[in-house]
Amino acid sequence: MEHIELFFKSIFVDNMVFATFLGMCSYLAVSKKVSTAVGLGAAVIFVLTVTVPLNWLLDQYILREGALVWLGEEFADYDLSFLSFILFIATIATMVQLVEIVVEKFSPSLYNSLGIFLPLIAVNCAILGGSLFMQSRDIETLGLALNYGFSSGIGWFLAILAIAAIREKIRYSNVPAPLRGLGITFIITGLMAIGFMSFGGMLTGGDDAPKADETKTAVQQEENTNTTIEAIDEVVEVSTITE
Repeated sequence: MEHIELFFKSIFVDNMVFATFLGMCSYLAVSKKVSTAVGLGAAVIFVLTVTVPLNWLLDQYILREGALVWLGEEFADYDLSFLSFILFIATIATMVQLVEIVVEKFSPSLYNSLGIFLPLIAVNCAILGGSLFMQSRDIETLGLALNYGFSSGIGWFLAILAIAAIREKIRYSNVPAPLRGLGITFIITGLMAIGFMSFGGMLTGGDDAPKADETKTAVQQEENTNTTIEAIDEVVEVSTITE
């Protein structure tokens, strides 16, 4: 259940683009065509799926305070958390370089269409944000880290794919001149963010939600209280008329 909830929340409620506005540079620049958006989105999914679990391992067994205890008791007091950014970015850059080599080898046309934005995945704030959010949320297992990386990539992919499809359609629409280009794109992005955030109401619940019996009891108590107040008002009105 925890995996399912994390999966859907990362895609819809905590979407990298619509909830935290991370990765907006490539989101806006590469979303003019669906074909390029699909290629970049797939690359982001791969990089997030690989780097978030790898950085989770680095955080658990090297970076955080006491993580080096597996080397011996004399290393139990070491705290290398100040190296988090450096090691996280190094891991991301390595994976992005691998993706760039593979894309250039097997799809030169996609490599040329993505241009500079493919190597810039290494400095895409959505990629680093995935690892930092993983660290700040204290994700407990490697499986959850893998789930979070993959689902966050899916969310970013859906965002750029949706805006690319819409931007291809609005080319043939009568958009007011001041809003053409990035203006209408920002407006559409805001509306899409509202739509994605609306899924939050569907994913709430669990231990924090009141049980059905407790809710029913509370409603009955409120109805009884209202009935008592109405009865008292009627008695007061009758007494006033009698007097």
